Amino acid sequence: MEHYSFLRTLADSWGLLAMTLFFLAIIAWAFRPGSRKTHDAIASSIFRNEAQPAADPRNSQQTEA
Repeated sequence: MEHYSFLRTLADSWGLLAMTLFFLAIIAWAFRPGSRKTHDAIASSIFRNEAQPAADPRNSQQTEA
C-alpha cells in the first residue's frame, strides 16, 4: 500500500503542477504576438467562397467526351 500512497501524493502535487504549466503554455501559445493574422484567416475561412461556390473537385478530374 506504500507504493500507492507515494504515487497518489506524486500525482496530487507534481501532476497538478505539470497540468497547470501545460495549460498556461497552451494559453500563451494561442495569444502569442503575431498569431492574429493566422486566427483572422481561420475565422474568415468559412466566407472564402461566399461570392461564388467552390468548384467541385470530382468534376474537375473528369474529362468531357
